[in-house]
Amino acid sequence: MIELYTAPTPNGWKVSIVLEELDLPYVVRPIALGKNEQKQPWYLALNPNGKIPTIVDHDAGDFVVFESGAILVYLAEKVGRLLPADAKRRSRVLQWLMFQMGAIGPMMGQANVFFRYLPEKIPLAIERYQREVRRLFEVLNQHLEGCEYLVDDYSIADIANWSWVHSHEWSGVSVEGLANLRRWIDALAERPAVRRGKAVPAPPETSIQEAARVEAARKILI
Repeated sequence: MIELYTAPTPNGWKVSIVLEELDLPYVVRPIALGKNEQKQPWYLALNPNGKIPTIVDHDAGDFVVFESGAILVYLAEKVGRLLPADAKRRSRVLQWLMFQMGAIGPMMGQANVFFRYLPEKIPLAIERYQREVRRLFEVLNQHLEGCEYLVDDYSIADIANWSWVHSHEWSGVSVEGLANLRRWIDALAERPAVRRGKAVPAPPETSIQEAARVEAARKILI
């Protein structure tokens, strides 16, 4: 059994989607980010960076893994799916996983901060990060020309990037004119395991809940 410490964020969805795709049994331990539960000593003992997600694999001697990208690789290797064994194809998947970890995630995260979360709006910062996010989307769109997935078959690279990119409206970035990217976003959204994983834990559904989400983010940032 795997324990998943998570919250309804792109990095959290990455792991819950992979768990659903791999059909691994797991139990969810929601972390209240707005209450800084991720900074409590008991959680820092699991994840010294005080972020989500974290997993504890009780079938492997209570082995703890933190950092979402590392978790995806660990789970894929555990089951032998979603990450090719062939060295070159494996490298290509890891390249696109690192693209998400080093580019898509950080840039969309900053766009979210300046566009959505900070009470004081700084137009220069908003424009700078939204422009860079759009550029990264164009990189994905070009790569997906004539391709169903990022690397041959569906993989952790698709899951990692989709978990962020599908929420582009929250960052205030349009995917208009990016037909390949739009097709890929919509296709992955139809996968049953993606739908189930995206609902872990339950996401905000109303404007009131979204307002609470913004307020919780502000408490963390300010």
